[in-house]
Amino acid sequence: MSEIRNDWTREEIASIYNMPIMELIYRAATVHRRYNDPSEVQVCTLLSIKTGGCPEDCAYCPQAARYHTDIKVHRLLDVEEVLAKASEAKEAGSTRFCMGAAWREVRDNRDFDKVIEMVKGVNAMGMEVCCTLGMLTPEQARRLKEAGLYAYNHNLDTSESYYHEIISTRTYEDRLDTLEHVREANIAVCSGGIIGMGEGETDRIDMLMTLANQPSHPESVPINALVPVPGTPLENQPKVPVWDMIRMIATARIIMPRAMVRLSAGRVRMSIEEQALCFLAGANSIFAGDKLLTTPNPGYIADQELFQTLQLRPMKAFQMEKQVR
Repeated sequence: MSEIRNDWTREEIASIYNMPIMELIYRAATVHRRYNDPSEVQVCTLLSIKTGGCPEDCAYCPQAARYHTDIKVHRLLDVEEVLAKASEAKEAGSTRFCMGAAWREVRDNRDFDKVIEMVKGVNAMGMEVCCTLGMLTPEQARRLKEAGLYAYNHNLDTSESYYHEIISTRTYEDRLDTLEHVREANIAVCSGGIIGMGEGETDRIDMLMTLANQPSHPESVPINALVPVPGTPLENQPKVPVWDMIRMIATARIIMPRAMVRLSAGRVRMSIEEQALCFLAGANSIFAGDKLLTTPNPGYIADQELFQTLQLRPMKAFQMEKQVR
């Protein structure tokens, strides 16, 4: 159950996802230990470099211009400010710095030129540099790679069949095309999804199947629990049970053994004990810092205490490149 495969069936993944929870955690932990060091966790920092005013209608996102949220819109930050934030993140222990811009797609203009300079600057610090900027063309992906981009985040969000319930301003195929352009540029793919948006168990399984059956597994798979934001269509969604997060993390670990499985949004609402179960089930990456773009996240001090309590250590930069694939 731990070999590297890209031909998983829905039935196989469903049988894993629906295992008795203690057995599932045990299986996932066993796979995790075969392919990864369970005492190491990658620490990443995510900065919103351009906030709000997005033309898309993603039902979970407070940055969509059409929703009335308390998000303060700001234009693209200056290169110097972003590099200062990256330096602070490195000083606090992060080895990957991700920059997010609330764009539908990248446009070839002065803003993109500034992002290229940001990528070069963060790369020069010896950090893994990641971006999430919306849809990309092959040429834009190539430019980012040449600038030193290590990874590109573009989440599938949910299953193809449920996708239209969450977003109407782009298609599922659009997302898959961007992932293809990223892979072809030899940039590490970071792609996962969000649970707690009203989707069914089958949708969660289908999303994981789509990710696991890509030509190569994503280098990083963020598992997010919805953080409901007032003013968005999903503002009244109930909190995701921690057991659902554990099932998603454990299943992702088993079917994508070498991927970084990132315990992402929603972590701020988890106790240390709940987070510990997620790490046991195969999570080996987190976002550090008090914000995930615009939603709350545990602060650096809380995470230092978490690592001390669980006796975890931050993973060094570019660690995944050293693994034999």
